[in-house]
Amino acid sequence: MTVFHVVLAALIVQRLAELWLANRNTRRLLADGATEHGRAHYPLFVLLHTSWIAALIWFAPADAEVNPVLLIAFVLLQGGRIWVISTLGRYWTTRVINVPDAPVITGGPYRFVRHPNYLVVIGEIAVVPLMVGLWQIALVFSILNLMLIAWRIRIEDRALQDRRDR
Repeated sequence: MTVFHVVLAALIVQRLAELWLANRNTRRLLADGATEHGRAHYPLFVLLHTSWIAALIWFAPADAEVNPVLLIAFVLLQGGRIWVISTLGRYWTTRVINVPDAPVITGGPYRFVRHPNYLVVIGEIAVVPLMVGLWQIALVFSILNLMLIAWRIRIEDRALQDRRDR
């Protein structure tokens, strides 16, 4: 098993754990009166991430050597991911869920950028394939991801507008 296989295994376990946490938080928030926005685009994110991981598994050479600088970048991105999730706490989901009476989070990484989780994902989708020289996968999935994120940010910003105006 190569370092890249360990990275892929960790990535898969991480994504599954995140889906579990996100689904738990989503159910709780909706039960408390929150509303979901942009539901139609969500399956496209699931398809994108599943296809990205499948492409990495399919096209990565069995003996893939990892670029150590990009491996460090990946580890740093995971720190960013943990920071985002811990900052949002019970409000963190993989969907656009609006809790009308909740404050807009402005601490943690949100002090520096409005959508830090999307920056982490942008980095991951590029860095992981580039670790083993799969620039084509990095390029194609980065473009698709940027298109989806642009759509999602518009949805999210509209959903949060009333809370930001307070």
